[in-house]
Amino acid sequence: MKNLFVFVFALMCSFSASSQILKPVKWSYAAKKTSKTEAVLYLKATIEDGWHLYSQNMADGGPVKTAFSFSPSKAYKLIGKTIEPKAVTKFEKSFDMNVSYFANSVVFQQKIKLTTPKALVKGTVEFMVCNDQQCLPPETVEFSIPVK
Repeated sequence: MKNLFVFVFALMCSFSASSQILKPVKWSYAAKKTSKTEAVLYLKATIEDGWHLYSQNMADGGPVKTAFSFSPSKAYKLIGKTIEPKAVTKFEKSFDMNVSYFANSVVFQQKIKLTTPKALVKGTVEFMVCNDQQCLPPETVEFSIPVK
């Protein structure tokens, strides 16, 4: 009976270890005023080794692109689109196409025009990450960035 208990306990521990939720991307945010009426938002993804996050600028038919959505506000207006640095582009057999992605870390930037002295910029980022063995389902994360 004691051996059965030890076996069941070991089995439960192995299931619990294998069912851990993978979170290979951590997001951080900042804002910097460039004048009294303009600011730049910085949205940084820190990506664990071996994983990659996909660019906003890819053809349809592949992995889910990174996409930012900003909540409307009377305190600010977006200036242009969210920009990103140059991504790595290569052919991936699993998608049968060229894909553009980032490894380690990437900082996206969004310019805004302030209509009030301070603003709280809220929104979401949708993204997908893959490594050599698997892709995780797309994830949506909310953000809130104070601009002072």
